[in-house]
Amino acid sequence: QVQLVESGGDLVQPGGSLRLSCAASGSIFSINGMHWYRQAPGKQRELVATATSGGSANVRDSVKGRFTISRDNAKNMVYLQMNSLKPEDTAVYYCNAAIRASSDNYYRSYWGQGTQVTVSS
Repeated sequence: QVQLVESGGDLVQPGGSLRLSCAASGSIFSINGMHWYRQAPGKQRELVATATSGGSANVRDSVKGRFTISRDNAKNMVYLQMNSLKPEDTAVYYCNAAIRASSDNYYRSYWGQGTQVTVSS
């Protein structure tokens, strides 16, 4: 059974930094795109950053220059380094990945349970 587990969320002051981690585990054949989404209270979930299996990385405009996504393919992990955090970054952050399990011949979208990031003084 494939699982995604996030960690690293916390309460941080404005201007601070956090590093989120997401580990994919289980009987994995391969992983395609890995993404970070976030959902603030009363708002829709939004895509924050994407890392492809080929090494490309993109972040949304509102976090450019502050957030960096990276992945370790050998460890089946993806990270989100968040610097210069602002109160508007407060949200539950979710990891999402397109994973082909060993028992499947197609890719399926998997989600983690989410990790809370709160930016407040």
